[in-house]
Amino acid sequence: MTLRKYGVVDTTFSRVDMGKIAVSVIRKEDPEAEIVRYTVPGIKDLPVGAKKLLDQGCDGVITLGWVGKTMLDKYSYLATSIGLIMVQILTSKHVIDVTVHEDESEDEEKLVEIAKDRASKHALNLVKLVKEGGSALTKYAGKGLRQGYTHAGELED
Repeated sequence: MTLRKYGVVDTTFSRVDMGKIAVSVIRKEDPEAEIVRYTVPGIKDLPVGAKKLLDQGCDGVITLGWVGKTMLDKYSYLATSIGLIMVQILTSKHVIDVTVHEDESEDEEKLVEIAKDRASKHALNLVKLVKEGGSALTKYAGKGLRQGYTHAGELED
């Protein structure tokens, strides 16, 4: 029996330990799976961390980053996002990019809430995709689901 293997890449720059949250959710949802955690300094290091874990046999990876408030931080995130997309294309495996942007709220408690919710929901998304494949989330298509916030809900056709 081949066990599933998940990668969790997080950063020291994050202000919430989202890696611990993701590991906990994955362990709960897929208790027999192997989980490898890799912590890097900042968001621009996430693509290589994800690629290394996929090269080591992970079936999918979740990356958890924190983006500062400045325009430079936003440009760094754009570069990171492009890098993570490239990793997905090169490996044909999911890299779920989870980020919290410091300017999403002035309230630090709200930022913690956003980080916890987003990390948890996306870790669950990763498990579903790895365990069940590309149709795992189809039943949720068009539902206005949000990570980090209350669901927006679907619009009626």
